[in-house]
Amino acid sequence: MATAPAFVARSSKGTRTHRVIRFGRLLSLALWVGGLVFFAFVVAPVAFSRLPSAHEAGLIVGATLRVLHLLGLACGALFLLLTLVDLRRIGSRRIVTAELVLDLVMLGVTAYLQFAILPAMEVARTAAGGDVALAAPADPARVHFDRLHLLSEKLEGVVLLCGVGLLFAMAGEEGPTSSTPVVKA
Repeated sequence: MATAPAFVARSSKGTRTHRVIRFGRLLSLALWVGGLVFFAFVVAPVAFSRLPSAHEAGLIVGATLRVLHLLGLACGALFLLLTLVDLRRIGSRRIVTAELVLDLVMLGVTAYLQFAILPAMEVARTAAGGDVALAAPADPARVHFDRLHLLSEKLEGVVLLCGVGLLFAMAGEEGPTSSTPVVKA
């Protein structure tokens, strides 16, 4: 039975800790980015194609977005915290900087959507009589709602693209793994 030479250690507490932290970072991104993809490609299209009115679909989509944004803010904060905790073990400063910038952009845009855009859309919807689709196309409240809706779609796309970029950056990280031999002095 062959054994590893004495100078090679197969794992260490630091490596296990790094793996747990990396798992937490990946899980937080998977939940956030996966939620965005599921929302954009399943929830919204199904709601608008299956519910009896655009108004009802909009209510479901808006409520879902509010929950998704809170999930995203929690996941983004967790990712940021875990990245800062494991900063010295992640590897390239350029990759870490890119990850932190992308996460902060995602957090900032998500917070803006949650606390500025969605409430303004609700005010515009109410001002348009509650059901935007029934308001005249030239109604100032409907025009404002439509403008905010378009902006929200673009900003959600920015968050999704940043999330994909963040996953790509994580794929380029170098760090210790349990199979990386460590030479003991």
